[in-house]
Parts: sequence; C-alpha cells; structure tokens
Amino acid sequence: MFEIEFRAKFDLKKFNILKKYLNKHAENLGEDNKDCYYYIFTDKLLKLVNNTSKKTAKISLKLNRIGEGAVFPEIEFYFSPNEFDSARRLFEALELPVKIMHDSQERVNYRYKNCEIALKYSDAWGYHIEIEQIIDDKKKQAEAETHIRRIADELGIRLMSEEELKKFIRVAENKI
Repeated sequence: MFEIEFRAKFDLKKFNILKKYLNKHAENLGEDNKDCYYYIFTDKLLKLVNNTSKKTAKISLKLNRIGEGAVFPEIEFYFSPNEFDSARRLFEALELPVKIMHDSQERVNYRYKNCEIALKYSDAWGYHIEIEQIIDDKKKQAEAETHIRRIADELGIRLMSEEELKKFIRVAENKI
C-alpha cells in the first residue's frame, strides 16, 4: 500500500471555513487527536503515536521524509495504548542517532470524494490540512495526485510544494 499525501497550511479563519464546509458536505469520521513522538532519520521518519481519541497506539515507519515526494510507503504496527509509555522508554533507551520531536495534534478526520482529509492543529504546524488517498499500485500515483489537487482547488486551498514542505520541515527540525 502507498499513501499519497499533500498538505496545506492556513490561518484560523480558513480552518473554521473548512471545518464548516466539511461538516456539511463530507462524512465526519470523528476526532483523531494524537500525542506523537517523531524520530527523524536522514532518510525516513519513525513515529510513536498515542491516539488519545480512539484509544489506540502505533509505531509507524515512513520510508521517506516529508518534502521528499508525495508517496509514503509506510509500515505500521499497532499495540495497546497502555504500553505507550513503555514503548517510548524503549525508544529512548535505544539512543537512536536521530532528532526527536514531540508534538500533540488536534484533528478531525473526514472522507470526501474518495479522499481522506485530516483537518488539524499542532504547535509545530499551526492550522493545516492533509489530503490523502491510499493506493495499492504505484502506477495509480499520477491519477491520485491529480484527484487530490482537484479537491484542494475545490476547497480553496493551495497545497504546499515539495520545496516548501522540505524548507518548513528543516526549520521545524532545527528548533529541536
């Protein structure tokens, strides 16, 4: 499976407009608030996620970094949220040669025109949105990207370019 994902940042006013529109026109999948630890490698991203809204936890390895393309091959492992603190201590004990970032996300997920949309707020990102599709064959990437761009246009948002994402991520990582 491949995750095709794009992002956009905006202010509180646009966030509220999008929330109102999506609540009216999309399927609201509910709150999806998360407490996340990001282990930032030079070529990949490892996440430890405590989903406080859904009472789940997972380890997720994205095999590339944000700003390195819209396709995210990903490996996930779910476990009991009761074990989250133990998993975090295990990762700390490994003393991985990476930068570590901790951030909480407030988010609501939607399904809209065959896309998953996460309307989010976090300290690191501010107000933002992720629009994604999951595909089973990388040959479908161009079609998925085109569809996501159409949805962004319809919602009146400008998706961040790869260069903008890369620059934003590098600045955020340097604050660690």
